[in-house]
Amino acid sequence: MVNVIFAGVGGQGVILASKVLMEVAKDRGYDVKESEVHGMAQRGGSVECNVRYGEKVYSPLIEKGTADYVVSLEELEILRKIDYLSPDGAVIVNREKIDPAPVQTGAMSYPNDIQEWIKSRVKQAHFVDTVGALKEAGSKKALNIVMLGFLSRFLEFTDEQWEKAIKSLVKEKFVEMNLKAFKLGREMKSS
Repeated sequence: MVNVIFAGVGGQGVILASKVLMEVAKDRGYDVKESEVHGMAQRGGSVECNVRYGEKVYSPLIEKGTADYVVSLEELEILRKIDYLSPDGAVIVNREKIDPAPVQTGAMSYPNDIQEWIKSRVKQAHFVDTVGALKEAGSKKALNIVMLGFLSRFLEFTDEQWEKAIKSLVKEKFVEMNLKAFKLGREMKSS
């Protein structure tokens, strides 16, 4: 059984990233379950998707302490999901910061020590700077696929399986950009 949590804010493509992973796993013959939490997604609120795949999956929900991977498309969102990571699990965090409403209004400040805090508690913490990859891909909207590309390095699926899933789920006019974004994510370095 493999448990993956995608976390981000509305508009970052969290749900599409989870759908691509589900498609790849189904194509490989795994039983797959998924759960989505949209919250205030259209207003920049938190979005989360749980994806579980294996021989037989009975529930789509990932329990605390059991996630193999937590992929956070925004830096603050990793703090909301860190309790779900298993002791041997890995986090993949985009270093981009998007101020939530309380920060925008001045009621709170954005924590400036997230990376250090996570690295002191997680054995496998990968912080990635996606700015260059997104510029090369040609759109900030490819963030989800760049992050999926980075995650793919840890999973068993082939490039061809990922490509097939992306082509089946992305509008035709955006396929080439997303395939490029996926490749850039696969090649990206982490800190």
